[in-house]
Amino acid sequence: MTYIPDYLKTYPNMDTAFPFHISLNKLRDGYRKHRHDYLEFSFVVEGSGSEEINDVVHPMQSGTFTFVLPYQVHQIFTENGSTLVLYNCMFDINLLTESGELESLNSLIDQSEVTPYMQLNEEDSARMKRLIEDMYKEYQGNEPWRRTMLQLRLREVLVLFDRARRMDSCRREERMKATAGARTSIWPIIHYIHQHYEDELPLSDLAARFSLSVSRISEVIKETTGQNFLQLLNDLRVRQACSLLVSTDMSVSEIALEVGYGSYTTFSRIFREKKKLSPKDYRKQKQTSRYNG
Repeated sequence: MTYIPDYLKTYPNMDTAFPFHISLNKLRDGYRKHRHDYLEFSFVVEGSGSEEINDVVHPMQSGTFTFVLPYQVHQIFTENGSTLVLYNCMFDINLLTESGELESLNSLIDQSEVTPYMQLNEEDSARMKRLIEDMYKEYQGNEPWRRTMLQLRLREVLVLFDRARRMDSCRREERMKATAGARTSIWPIIHYIHQHYEDELPLSDLAARFSLSVSRISEVIKETTGQNFLQLLNDLRVRQACSLLVSTDMSVSEIALEVGYGSYTTFSRIFREKKKLSPKDYRKQKQTSRYNG
């Protein structure tokens, strides 16, 4: 029987109009093997250890930047006698791909076969540290344009990382050789589901779009996410529904349609299965928590 690592489904502020969270952490005993369906980056400030991403291990020390894509299995190990001090930032894919005046960073997250980490040189590391410290300070504050500043800093951080990664041509070539002959990347399929989960999305149409049989696309989705297609689709729809329940005055029926359910009854049943509350009770609970907070 295949072992499926922990599947982390939540992080602070996930169910809001701006699903983004950054924290500064101290790891003395590493962090267990896990995966999740959101994006995450980390940046090591001090200490030493290592990280395993999809069975590939890389060292972690001051200046190490890691960018983890959805469903990549990863685990952190702290070196004996050391404490890893690192920033962790978790955020929704749509913060990078949503339309608007800013250029989409689709190309960055489409690079699923590119190395997911970099040991930054001294100059880039110092610049990255300043950017992330500024982002962290902005996140903890409540200044005007806070959300805009955070999104701009996020993009700066990831662009700086990707530029450094692209410059490291030798490592890129080694990575390409190491993955030669591997199966076609699942990422375009996962990315498409994340972008279109609110639409009517039969598995047969998805299979046709990516020139795979229904059984094969079901298999690769299960292998990557640990869920079947319908479970994945419902997770994404319920997550968006939670955000709309908290951040808008839309009726529950309107939200059901907005996230892709043609039937209010079906939406209510699936929401209750996922959250152990009805949509209305979930909204009341979150509103009460906000007022009492």
